[in-house]
Amino acid sequence: MTDPWVALEPGADPAERVRILRRAHEAFTEAGTVPRPVRPVVADSWRRSARAGVGPDGTASVELMDGDLGAYRAEHPLSRVMPLFRELLGTFAADGEHLLAVCDAHGRLLWVEGHASTRHKAGLMNFVPGARWAESAVGTNAPGTAVAVGRPVQVFAAEHFIRQVQPWTCAAAPVHDPRTGRVLGAVDITGGNGLAHPHSLGLVQAVARAAESHLALLAPESPAADLPELTALGRDEARLSTGGRSVRLSRRHSEILVLLSRHPEGLTGDELLCALYEDESVTPVTLRAELARLRRVLGPGLLASRPYRLTVPVGSDVAVVERRLETGAVTAAATAYSGPLLPASTAPAVVRLRHRLADGLRTALIARGDPDLLADWAHTPWGEDDFEVWRALAATRPTPTVRARLAALEAELAVPGGRPW
Repeated sequence: MTDPWVALEPGADPAERVRILRRAHEAFTEAGTVPRPVRPVVADSWRRSARAGVGPDGTASVELMDGDLGAYRAEHPLSRVMPLFRELLGTFAADGEHLLAVCDAHGRLLWVEGHASTRHKAGLMNFVPGARWAESAVGTNAPGTAVAVGRPVQVFAAEHFIRQVQPWTCAAAPVHDPRTGRVLGAVDITGGNGLAHPHSLGLVQAVARAAESHLALLAPESPAADLPELTALGRDEARLSTGGRSVRLSRRHSEILVLLSRHPEGLTGDELLCALYEDESVTPVTLRAELARLRRVLGPGLLASRPYRLTVPVGSDVAVVERRLETGAVTAAATAYSGPLLPASTAPAVVRLRHRLADGLRTALIARGDPDLLADWAHTPWGEDDFEVWRALAATRPTPTVRARLAALEAELAVPGGRPW
C-alpha cells in the first residue's frame, strides 16, 4: 500500500507526475475543486492554503533579519541540536546539491545551509533564513505543512501551492519538545526531483527523532531559572548566582568553576592540576584544600568528588557567547561578550579558552564586516590594539580617525605591505 505522505510511488515517472499535478493545480486554482490524482495530504493543504488567502503567485516575506534573527535563533531550543542536524544531513545536502533547512513552530526559517548554487537559487524565492514559510503564508510546502499537521511530509514539484516553488521537492519532519510534546519546529531537506524518493522522508524523520532524543538528554530536571549562573567575562573574579544569592568567588575558585561548568562529566584531580597550574610542582594536597574551601563557599550538595563535578548544570556567560557564535548570531554574541574570560588568570586551560572565545568572536566580526560591530570591538580596552579588526573597520568605514589609528598600528607593529583602502 502506498504511503500517502510520500510524494512518488516506487518506479513512478516524475515527469508524468509533474504534468498531472500541474493540471490538477490549475483546476484547483480556477474552480476550487481537487482532482482525484492529488494525494489527500496535499489536497487538504491546498484547501487550507486557499482558506488562508494564499495566492498561487505569492512569495515568502522575510520577517527576521540580521541581529533580530541572530538573537532569536541563538535562544531557540533547536539551536542546541543544530550540530546534530549538520552532522547527519550536512554532507548529504552539500553532496546532493540540496539544502538543509530548519524552521520554528511558526514556519519561519532559522537556518538554510547546503550547496552554494542551490542556496543562491533558493534565495530567488526567499527561501532564506528569517523568511516565513508557514502554510498560512506561502501555502503547501514541506516545512510549513509538517509544522501544520505535526507529521513528516514530502511535497513534490507542482504539489507546492505557489507556482514559483514548483520546480522544487522537499521533505520535512517536525521536532517536538521531549518534555511537553509541543512542536518546536521542523527539519527539512530541499532540492530537486531526486528527493521525491521515500528514503528522503524516512531520513528526515529519523533525524528529527534523533534530535528529540538529544534534547531529552540535554533537558534539565529543574527549571532553568533555578539553576546556578556563572558570570566570568570581563572580570578577574567570577560571580555565581544560586539559590537567590550572589557569591563573589576568588580567582582560583573562579577558574575551577569555569572548568567544571564546561565538563559536566567531571574532571579527575590530575586533570584539574594540569588545567589550573603552570607550576608542575603544585601537589594534589594544594588542590584538595582549594576544593574544600570552594565546597564551603558553594554550600552543601553542589560540588561532588571522584571525579570532581558539579551536581547540577551551571550556566555561564561564556556558554551564551559560544552558543550564539555556533548558531551564527554574531550580533547577539558580541552583545553578550563583556570582556575577556578571567583576564588575570594564568591557568593554562582558562588561557586557552579565553583566547579561543575571543578569537572566535573577532573572526566572526571581521567576516560579518558590519562597521558598527567592528567599531564597538575596536573601541574597547581589549580591541584598541587589534590590528585585524581596525583594518576590517577601515575597509568598511574609512574615516580619517580610523585610518589614522590603523596607520599608527601599522607603524607600531611594523606591518608590511600597503594600506587596505
